Amino acid sequence: MSESYRAIDWNRQKRLYDGILVGLLLLGLGTFIGVSLLRSPNATAETLILRGSSISGLLLLHLILCIGPLARLDSRFLPLLYNRRHLGVTLFLLALVHAALATFQFHALGDENPLVSVFTAYRRDYRVFADGVFNPAHFPFEPFGALALLIFFVMAATSHDFWLRNLGAPFWKAMHLGVYLAYGCVLAHVAFGILQSERSAVYPALLIAGFFVVSGLHLAAARKEFLLDRNSRSAERDGFVATCSIDEIADGHGKVVFVGGQRIALFRHQDRIYATSNVCRHQGGPIGEGRIVNGCITCPWHGWNYQPEDGCSPPPFKEVISTYKTRIVGNQIWVAIATNALGSRCDGSSISRS
Repeated sequence: MSESYRAIDWNRQKRLYDGILVGLLLLGLGTFIGVSLLRSPNATAETLILRGSSISGLLLLHLILCIGPLARLDSRFLPLLYNRRHLGVTLFLLALVHAALATFQFHALGDENPLVSVFTAYRRDYRVFADGVFNPAHFPFEPFGALALLIFFVMAATSHDFWLRNLGAPFWKAMHLGVYLAYGCVLAHVAFGILQSERSAVYPALLIAGFFVVSGLHLAAARKEFLLDRNSRSAERDGFVATCSIDEIADGHGKVVFVGGQRIALFRHQDRIYATSNVCRHQGGPIGEGRIVNGCITCPWHGWNYQPEDGCSPPPFKEVISTYKTRIVGNQIWVAIATNALGSRCDGSSISRS
């Protein structure tokens, strides 16, 4: 392979992230086991760990599936997306513990190979079509869990950047979209399992609620991206060019971008974005490297001032620089190729309305 394996860089952020993850899992498992023992003092350790790992894994799977759309809806969730693969590996370990205990408890005491029994026991133990009527309470649910576990294993085993580089981003991404197939298998596994062992409506209600949360977030994120794409196409048709993100410009500061082959100065002032020529009328200084002082763009070379709204120097000075219309699509700043009429007022684009 062209890329050699490099160990994970365990920086401070990763250690903190994983420490919080492990702490929350241990706290959740401990709470579940404690409450379960209070309700059922005779419950065995294997049963408690079996159920605790299943609940923890199911919650973690929903969290993993929610992180992607949440990050697209709000950039504050991006730190979770950065380390989402750690959650995936943890999910596989929980699923492996659950599967191992379930196989041991329910399939290891017979004459048949336990792994074979997982897929064949239903032929003799359950009657799915008893009396010619489909009975979902007797439907085999463990094969769905086995398939989900296999998918989780493949994803965890290829989660390192070594595989991302060697398999190529498109194939790696397509392979890891298998998490949605695994999610469907987990839903079937849990739903049919609930029908066989539970009579309370709480568990089906929680499972349905989780599905609608995941689906709702994905639909909301898809709608946002559809609107962004539509607005981006509209901006292109109107003669605008995508430049940089809002986050790249600090309040009161500027940034130089290229639009139509020439340098344009972008400024962020009072939650608005303005675009002007990058050339000062005094000695050609780089306007975009300056700052806004007392409401005026200030050239970094000799301090000449221009109002961001119209490019005019404040009275009694009469110098004027060109301005450009701006448009904000999502977090991206778009700038018109054509200049505004010299000295005409342009209020820029409001960040709050983007």
